[in-house]
Amino acid sequence: MPVSGLTACKPAVTPPKPSRPTPACCAALSKADMKCLCSFKNSPVLPSLGIDPKLAFKLPAKCKLSKSPPC
Repeated sequence: MPVSGLTACKPAVTPPKPSRPTPACCAALSKADMKCLCSFKNSPVLPSLGIDPKLAFKLPAKCKLSKSPPC
């Protein structure tokens, strides 16, 4: 996922009050490599960027995408 996609999605995965994912976020997520996202599931990288992994893994469903992380 390009940095612009991460930027578009960050408000939707940042606690304590995440916003709804924007159309730009969902569009970027629809092109994301879900297997790659799985590699960050238990990584300290996402939290170090202020991203809640649990919220991140809920994004595909919130965006009504048929593909979800296979992990």
